[in-house]
Amino acid sequence: MTTDPFMQAAIEEAQKGLGEGGIPIGSILVIDGKIVGRGHNQRVQKGSCVLHAEMDCLENAGRLKASDYRRATLYSTLSPCDMCSGTILLYGIKKVVIGENRTFKGPEEYVRSRGVELDLRDDAQCRELMQTFIARQPELWNEDIGE
Repeated sequence: MTTDPFMQAAIEEAQKGLGEGGIPIGSILVIDGKIVGRGHNQRVQKGSCVLHAEMDCLENAGRLKASDYRRATLYSTLSPCDMCSGTILLYGIKKVVIGENRTFKGPEEYVRSRGVELDLRDDAQCRELMQTFIARQPELWNEDIGE
């Protein structure tokens, strides 16, 4: 189990999504040491093509000032995809903590080239969640960005 309380909160969001029959990816938005948003992938639960964990998290954080986003750190159990990475860039989030990128790797080098600090944790619990899910439900994983 991770010792970082924010990554642990993201993992709990991922587990919540899995418990709802969805894809186990979770995300947390932290500003000044406080969680201001949390979310999990809800493509299945809400029949949405855009409610990835990071998007759900930012939606749940509500409207924030540009200065708030610049102080924020986004935690995600899985490397953010192109859509979520674009949103990170759009809002000027300066740091992203990634649980793992072995099962899926988003455009990390591009995001870094745009000045975002990426902290890759290679967390065993995050990997296990995704690997188990993909092995059990490959058709659901491949429906979106897996294949």
